[in-house]
Parts: sequence; structure tokens; C-alpha cells
Amino acid sequence: MFAALALFGTASSAQAVYPSQPIKVVVPFPPAGGTDVLTRLVANEVTLKDKWIFIVDNKPGAGGNIGMDAVAKAKKDGYTFGTGQTANLAINPTLYTKMPFDALKDFEPVVLLASQPLVLVVRADSPIKSVADLKSQGQAKQLSMASAGTGTVGHVGGEMFARRAGIKVMHVPYKGAGPATNDLLGGQTDIYFATPPSIISMVQAGKLRAVAVTSLKRIDVLPNVPTVAESGYPGFVAEDWKALVAPAGTPSEAIAKMNRVMNTALARPEIVARLKDEGSVARGGTPAELGAFMKTESTRWGAAVKESGAKLD
Repeated sequence: MFAALALFGTASSAQAVYPSQPIKVVVPFPPAGGTDVLTRLVANEVTLKDKWIFIVDNKPGAGGNIGMDAVAKAKKDGYTFGTGQTANLAINPTLYTKMPFDALKDFEPVVLLASQPLVLVVRADSPIKSVADLKSQGQAKQLSMASAGTGTVGHVGGEMFARRAGIKVMHVPYKGAGPATNDLLGGQTDIYFATPPSIISMVQAGKLRAVAVTSLKRIDVLPNVPTVAESGYPGFVAEDWKALVAPAGTPSEAIAKMNRVMNTALARPEIVARLKDEGSVARGGTPAELGAFMKTESTRWGAAVKESGAKLD
């Protein structure tokens, strides 16, 4: 009898060890996009090294709002997380008239996963070869600016730059990076603030010219391309970042353990190298640091959305 009780006690203790079941990570965008690829990359790394089991659940729609709403309303048991990013955690709260969740109150910050700047690109035969050229061209005529969609980082970041430069641009939104890039190549638009993975091959092939990047430091994949900040606009930053969050009220033990394994994964050389190749930077840090970062970004991007005049129902 004592042996049976001891065995029962051991089994109960093992069950209590976190995680004791697969963990769902909601990606609020379709498969194969940047957020999905990053989520699967780090989840696979933790699976290989720590033997945790993840289920990636793609729930696209409404600029990421549908998927993130599912995270906000999920059980607070440590077995549901979501990969949020700049658009749905910092831009959408001001862009959309009504939001199904509060980006700063309905989530527990876990860890900042990665970030990447925008790359200002033009056609290879464009007269715009520098940020100074862009300003002078924009003062002479209104330039058309492509984006992967209204409210994307490329849209709002481009509007932020236009205000700093004292020019006006005509925003031309597309349904994704592919159509936006194609029309830029075809001469239908003049400029495009794109995420690196969507245009690097075109830049390397000489079909597009990279004029500047919107991070404070140059990126390894485009080492000869200056930053907007060093091109006469000190402090200018517009980055697309991705962060792991959980429903508010998720047990602190689960948050701490997830933060630990993700930080370990993000520090591994192979992950750092993989992200560098696509123009991204592995980040990491504490939940408190992510929480403070999200507040700052929400304020900054919220102001940018208001000044751009963009609004969605």
C-alpha cells in the first residue's frame, strides 16, 4: 500500500511539472509569412533542445486582431501563447475604431523575439539615390508610396518619415508585399518602405535600389546601405518587431519558464545567423522589459497613426 501511495505521489508530481502537455502558439497571420516563420523557427529550436511540444495555430484576419483576440480570451493556464507584433499590439489600437482587446491590459508580456527595420527601396533606374534625393524629389512633386496594406509598419513608418522630411506622399496600399513590390518594379509607384525579406533578392539582383534602412544601426545583410538616422534624421527608427505574449493572468511560473527557454533559443548562434540572413535581429530580454517596450511603442505608433489620418472600422 505504501508503495502504491508513493507511486501515486510521484505520478502527481510529474504531472505538475510545467509543461506537461503541448503548448499552443497562435500566429495571427497566414502560414509562411514572417511572423509564422519566426514562430516556427524558435518553437522548433525549443522542441529540439528542450523537448517541449508546440502546436502553431494560424488565425489570420483583421490585421492580426482575430488571432490576438483568441489569445486574450484563451484559458489562463500557461498552455496558450500568441506571437504579436508591431501592427496588432502597437498600431491597430489607434488605427481601428473598435478593438476586441486591450493590447496593454489583456496580455502578459513574455519575451521580445526579434525585430527588423524597414528598407526604403526604389526602382534601379530611379533618380532617388539617397535620402536627400528623396526629400528634394518630394518637394518638387508628390511621390507615390507603396505599402503592403493600410496600417502596416511600412505604411505608418513611411508617413512618419514624410512628416520628418517635410514632404507629402500619396499612399498606395496593396494586399501584401508581393503586389507592392511588383508595382514598384513596374513604375506604378515611386517608393516603398519594405521589410527586408520581401525585397533583398531584388536588391541583390540589381532590380531595386536600397536607399536607407530605418534602424539606428546598419544591418548585416545590407552593410553598405545607410540608416535614415545617419542620413540627416537623428533618432529615426521604424521597426517591425515580434513578441510572445500570453493571456493576462497566466501563471507566473509558466511565463518565467517560457521566457527562459526562448531567451536560450534566441541566443544560439544558428538562430542568430538565420535571422541575420533575412535582415532581422534576435532580441530576447525579460517580461518586464517587453512590457515597458510595448507601452513605449504603443504611444509612439499611436501618435504616428493619428498624424497620418489613417482609420479602419
